Amino acid sequence: MAIQQADSSDDLFAARGIEEKKQFAPLADRMRPSTLAEFFGQTHLVGEGTSLRQVLEADAVPSMILWGPPGSGKTTLARIVAHMTGSTFISFHAVTEGVAALRKVIAEAAERLNLYHSRTILFIDEIHRWSKAQQDALLPHVENGTITLIGATTENPSFEVVSALLSRCRVFTFQKLTTDEVAAIIHRALSDRTMGLGNIRVAAPTVLFLAAAADGDARVALNALEFAVKAAVRQGRMDITKEDIIQALSSPQLPYDKNGEEHHNIISALHKSMRGSDANASLYWLGRMLEAGEDPLYVARRLVRFASEDIGLADPNALVVAVAGFQATHVIGMPEANVVLAEVAAYLARAPKSNAVYTAYGAVQEAIRDTGALPVPLHLRNAPTALMRELNYGKGYQYTPEAKKRGEALAQTYLPDEISDHEFFKADA
Repeated sequence: MAIQQADSSDDLFAARGIEEKKQFAPLADRMRPSTLAEFFGQTHLVGEGTSLRQVLEADAVPSMILWGPPGSGKTTLARIVAHMTGSTFISFHAVTEGVAALRKVIAEAAERLNLYHSRTILFIDEIHRWSKAQQDALLPHVENGTITLIGATTENPSFEVVSALLSRCRVFTFQKLTTDEVAAIIHRALSDRTMGLGNIRVAAPTVLFLAAAADGDARVALNALEFAVKAAVRQGRMDITKEDIIQALSSPQLPYDKNGEEHHNIISALHKSMRGSDANASLYWLGRMLEAGEDPLYVARRLVRFASEDIGLADPNALVVAVAGFQATHVIGMPEANVVLAEVAAYLARAPKSNAVYTAYGAVQEAIRDTGALPVPLHLRNAPTALMRELNYGKGYQYTPEAKKRGEALAQTYLPDEISDHEFFKADA
């Protein structure tokens, strides 16, 4: 009887826990899968027969970095590892945890390993937010096996994870979820009557609309769905329409980190599209930055630079247009400046191209590095004092406009003697 009572009590507490989680936890958290069988996407990593799946199922987890876009399943996979492994699993978030907490985990992991021969897996979400010193503190403990590290990051680990730590980890690259994969995750949430939204009805086209709008981010899709459901239920409705989803998605979900790799990727795409004279692509990449919230003055500065670097003297008016665009953007700001910047980008894309000035200045920089501070030839020096004139400052200088009027031949040079034969500027470049 006591055993039955205990079982009944356990069931009661379990049911209460599920109900509390359903009431307070976000839908995206409630629907996290706990097994690989429930995991959507990343079949190149965890599909049947893949090496990562085999080591996970064998509980032989290596130190690794999971790199990929938001909502692609990095944290979810780490939590699945937590369910699968016989090791102690410790979860950190780089924003809230520091070296002091790490020292405590390391000490406990070392004791666990020495006394019980039990491994510790340390999961650090957003590891790119840890400083170099914090990451360095992990090194000896990953190297000697005290801990097995799983780091998750949306940023390129080549730039954001210290090289010594990176060399001790396998990097697994996550891909953005497809629309079909996001749709499958949405359907799972709609069909789950325990932790999901089993009583809610959403038409298949609306599910596909939401999946496409989420742009590969399952968390965005589930958060928007949950918001739409709560709004509809308050109105006494159980059917979710496309209009409900549009209201829940107040703005397009554009993955863009102003300080991260996507920032550099997209500005590079804009620059190269303009260089390739593709106005269509130039406007698209410009829009990707502006609609994601990029500083419009940053974009305007890049357009000014492009006007000199890639157009230059092939169309000197390009710099005038770009500077005017910068000034207009500064005066009126966003969103009105979007058309101003679009006009500039289209003009620069369509303009003739020449990098002669850019190449010439690069050659000048190289010459300065090679030859140092060469003295100014005496005939080019200013001679405001008698002493300077006695030292031949300015001697032999020919005032070019007057010399040409008199028809005199100009044998004058303007470079230091050591590099007088250098040709930096090539007009046909």
